Amino acid sequence: MPWSNQGSNGGNNGSGDDPGKDSSKDKPTDKPSAGGSVPHNPWGQSEGVAGPSSSGGTKSSGGKPGPRPQPGLEDAVRQGGERLRVLLGGGGGGNGGGNGGRSRPSGSPFTLNGWSTGRVIGVGVAAVAALWLATGVYRVAADEQGVVLRFGKPVRVEQPGLRYHLPAPIEQVLLPQVTRVNRIEIGYRSQGDGRRSVSDRDVADESTMLTGDENIVDIDFAVFWVIKDPAKFLFNIREPEETVKKVAESAMREIIGRTEIQPALTDARQRIENDSRQLLQTILDQYQAGIEITQVQLQRVEPPPAVVEAFNDVQRARQDRERLRNEAETYRNDIIPRARGEAERLNQEAQAYRDQVVDLAQGDAKRFQQVLEAYAQAPDAASRRLYIETMEQILKGTHKILLDDKAGGGAVPYLPLNDMLKTPAHPTTPPASPAQVGK
Repeated sequence: MPWSNQGSNGGNNGSGDDPGKDSSKDKPTDKPSAGGSVPHNPWGQSEGVAGPSSSGGTKSSGGKPGPRPQPGLEDAVRQGGERLRVLLGGGGGGNGGGNGGRSRPSGSPFTLNGWSTGRVIGVGVAAVAALWLATGVYRVAADEQGVVLRFGKPVRVEQPGLRYHLPAPIEQVLLPQVTRVNRIEIGYRSQGDGRRSVSDRDVADESTMLTGDENIVDIDFAVFWVIKDPAKFLFNIREPEETVKKVAESAMREIIGRTEIQPALTDARQRIENDSRQLLQTILDQYQAGIEITQVQLQRVEPPPAVVEAFNDVQRARQDRERLRNEAETYRNDIIPRARGEAERLNQEAQAYRDQVVDLAQGDAKRFQQVLEAYAQAPDAASRRLYIETMEQILKGTHKILLDDKAGGGAVPYLPLNDMLKTPAHPTTPPASPAQVGK
């Protein structure tokens, strides 16, 4: 080397270089100088001494060492490999190293168990790439759908099964549960299985509503919903549950605002549920929320606790009014048909009497006309017949007794015809039997 060992403690019993000396004396030796020992370098070289791999090292014109050249990429890789080999126990290139104190020849590639540096790097890169590609394998459960995002933008929806997407950060997948029925409680918070009970906590701000007839009613209800479109559900609304809750409360208030309190408490519950569900679904479709409302279920519909007694009094008064009205309707329905039936009966009887009298008059007129015609043809016969018919009519209902003034011989000239023509009211006594006659 063109320069001496600058790192020795005592030098070579001198200071500096002598340009007039033989060049063979300037070569570094593996033995320590007389003035001191060379410090051991774990990388196989002594401090201040250029190794055999020093390329382009030249002396200056004055015998001084020139500027040390910068190592290239190959030298950096080789030096790193040697350091790795030393750490793995393969020995260093310095004094007492695994190569018997000899440095590795310049330009020889680093090897590890027979593998060159480029091959090791290539295998490592391939293994890392394989692991990176394997991270794209995923599974979609039976109750899920996979929404694949490419740089944050949804590109497709995958059905249940084993699927693959490009590894992150190119693509990623979101797995919402599309078959699970979600439940939202409005007006109360249940403590158990979701059913309304006495122990549930009431939320008056959500349940108090105004009816169409300006009455206050306390309504607790539950909304059941599922995910219809996972892409819209994930990206069109930020807080799905809160959105469904607010829209459901608004829809219920609108429906109750068009309904009177009495139907809301009794027979209009089913209609309220259907109307509120349809209105809620319409609003969510306008938002493109990707949510389907399956059911709206009313849990409790009653007046607020502060006015429940007064409301019950009003309801009892209304029930009494309805009872009295029903009784009046019953009496009216009974008396009016009977009066109408009696009037119709009298009308029919009068009509029948009128027809009877007219018919009799017309018959008498026709009969008199016929008698007049017969009298005109034979007056004597007609007169005698009229006399006989008149006497028949007169004597038909009178008590008749015949007296014969020419009867003699002591006979009574009396014949009670009426008594003889009368039918006896009781049967006559049967004749006595021969045995009774013999007695």
